[in-house]
Amino acid sequence: MPGGFLTALPVYNEAAHVESVLDQVCRYSRDVLVVDDGSRDQTPALLQRRSDIRLIRHGRNRGYGAALRTAFQYAVEQGYDILVTIDCDRQHEPQRIPQFVETCRSSGADIVSGSRYLARFPGDTPPPPERRRINHHITELLNRHLGLGLTDAFCGFKAYRVEALRLLRITEPGYGMPLEVWIQAAHHGLRVIELPVPLIYLPEERSFGGRLDDPDHRLRYYYRVIQRALAAVEHPAQPLQALREEVAL
Repeated sequence: MPGGFLTALPVYNEAAHVESVLDQVCRYSRDVLVVDDGSRDQTPALLQRRSDIRLIRHGRNRGYGAALRTAFQYAVEQGYDILVTIDCDRQHEPQRIPQFVETCRSSGADIVSGSRYLARFPGDTPPPPERRRINHHITELLNRHLGLGLTDAFCGFKAYRVEALRLLRITEPGYGMPLEVWIQAAHHGLRVIELPVPLIYLPEERSFGGRLDDPDHRLRYYYRVIQRALAAVEHPAQPLQALREEVAL
């Protein structure tokens, strides 16, 4: 639907939450895309029963960034104006989707990024200390070199102007994909603003998977993502060159 907005959810093995989350998302978004990234639980069967979503399924698990890249491509190909991305782990509130869309439209921003640290909300829950530490470190690193003014580099709740998505060349398939977005956004001079969202960490165990659950390994992975993203930029400006030197240390 040209001129409209699309809400997209990357999903992997979310049978416990996917139906309740989608019931809420569909209340606030007429067009909903689910990218099932090779789920191996009951998620595919649950999704197949729904008639109120569009569904793209990866035959194998490719990664969080790869699922978002599929959503980007779909939004561009279908001619939407705005793409909203929201995770399926109940840590984002679907009722805020219209606010993201309206902010993107009224502000002229290319990316409206949720921030769990821009404001306090009643009932906020503290994040695991190591996750907050790494988020703060990476966010400060990007701000120092790129001047983005972020407070939360990793929140998955975002609204993108689809014309801006045409400029992005996303290759990182994993959880570090947002870092590639920020580097390319700075390179292309995209306008980025943040929108405060509640800080919700659920009591159930959440895992990045594999070695990424180790904080030191995850931080080194983020540095490698930054290094690869910078290497892909042709004729980088001086701030990008300075960032490249720091993460190479």
